[in-house]
Amino acid sequence: MENNRVTYVKTDDDKIINERCIKWVKKMNDCLEVCTKSNGCGGFRDVHTICKSNNPSSYNKLNNFFQ
Repeated sequence: MENNRVTYVKTDDDKIINERCIKWVKKMNDCLEVCTKSNGCGGFRDVHTICKSNNPSSYNKLNNFFQ
């Protein structure tokens, strides 16, 4: 059975992102850059940042994919 539960992550600028809307995540030291735009992200303004020091639970949730 498929898990239909909606889960979210919090960004450093206090935005909430539905995990299903994430297109890609890029690891940058102790921070993650997250793209949610359907046609991709091309610049700094297009990505959301989640840093370990600001949002440890959201960071750890996504960082698990890099280990």
